[in-house]
Amino acid sequence: MNEKENIGIKRIMRYSEFGAFLAFLAIFIIFSIISKNFLTISNFVSIFTISAELGIVTVGVTFLMIAGEFDLSVSSIFAVVPMFVIIFTQAGIPVVLSFIFAILIAGAVGYFNSLVTIRFEIPSFITTLGMQMFWRGILLAITGGFPLYYKGSKTFIYLFGGRVLGDIRISGIWFILIMIIFSIILKKTRYGNWVFATGGNPKVAKALGVDAAKVKMINFITAAMLAGFAGMANLGRFKIVDPTLGMGMELEAIAAAVIGGTFLNGGYGSIIGAFIGAFLVGMIQNGLILAGAPPYWYRAFIGIILVIAAIVNMKIKKAVAG
Repeated sequence: MNEKENIGIKRIMRYSEFGAFLAFLAIFIIFSIISKNFLTISNFVSIFTISAELGIVTVGVTFLMIAGEFDLSVSSIFAVVPMFVIIFTQAGIPVVLSFIFAILIAGAVGYFNSLVTIRFEIPSFITTLGMQMFWRGILLAITGGFPLYYKGSKTFIYLFGGRVLGDIRISGIWFILIMIIFSIILKKTRYGNWVFATGGNPKVAKALGVDAAKVKMINFITAAMLAGFAGMANLGRFKIVDPTLGMGMELEAIAAAVIGGTFLNGGYGSIIGAFIGAFLVGMIQNGLILAGAPPYWYRAFIGIILVIAAIVNMKIKKAVAG
């Protein structure tokens, strides 16, 4: 291989989505061979529906991970926001205001996570794990372990989980819009540069005038509010909140982010990669079902892909660095 070709390959590998694309291609080929029903439009619409809610959460988690922090409470927020919407609407509060209040509660949880993590210098893993357990406990206490059913106006929540153009869910449209918006913010704005700098080297970022604490606070709040928004999409689909709703989603979101090229130690990642990672997770879940594999193989498969993705990302980083 001549020097020109080598430079060309390194240039391609600089894209954080490169590893995610390779993984996507490999899984796509495998399931296309295993199941004849995989390569159908209806099946890909189904995959997109599965991926959309996880993907919205993953965008927020990725945004925060690039800044060097984690949020394990997103799975509980995913369930708590629709729970509050149901409680507020049952109390006679209009559904639009119920949604606004519930999302503000999610934002408050994100703010609390940032406050504890930054002010007391506690690892965000511990802070958000505690908040995850707290809000899951609140959810179980309020519901008594039984599902809550939404009986309010269906017009507003249709905007989250309704169908357009046949079987395509509106949540999928939201997923695409959120991916585009946050990708532009991360790649094309000064704030995006601050996010990368904060996660890459906080001391250097501070020396350059970046308020790393404020960046992390904003990203904590953003991750929490996107998790709540995704929870509303789920409510729009099923009109129900189960006490176990979203359990394990925080690890799936982190896995999707890492598969999409985001580094666990921060400073590197991509929203488009997160989009691919979330879609890949949905594709694996769907493909295993079509292949007739037992349900427990899903998490095993995701675990293997996660480890491989982390290794590939590190190899790519070293190769590009020379």
